[in-house]
Amino acid sequence: MRVILEIILILLDIYWWIVLAMIVLSWLIAFNVINTRNQFVDMVWRTVNSLTEPVLRPIRRFMPKFSGIDVSPIILFILIYLVQRVIQLYIYPYVF
Repeated sequence: MRVILEIILILLDIYWWIVLAMIVLSWLIAFNVINTRNQFVDMVWRTVNSLTEPVLRPIRRFMPKFSGIDVSPIILFILIYLVQRVIQLYIYPYVF
């Protein structure tokens, strides 16, 4: 059981980095540092978007945009952190 919890924690860490990559890519695309006409950039952008959008879309429905700023990734970071802490503090120590 501990192995499963470790795998969940690792997957949550990986997903955290994927969300961070999505944020950085969206900024780089918005400020025209990179563009999606590049085939590699477009492939990475579509992959990262397809991994993050199903989770961010429900958060965006409930959270309004503040002056055009999307705060849904911040909410997702907080949720990932809370899930990790619950697993580490309350579930992991009591699993044999």
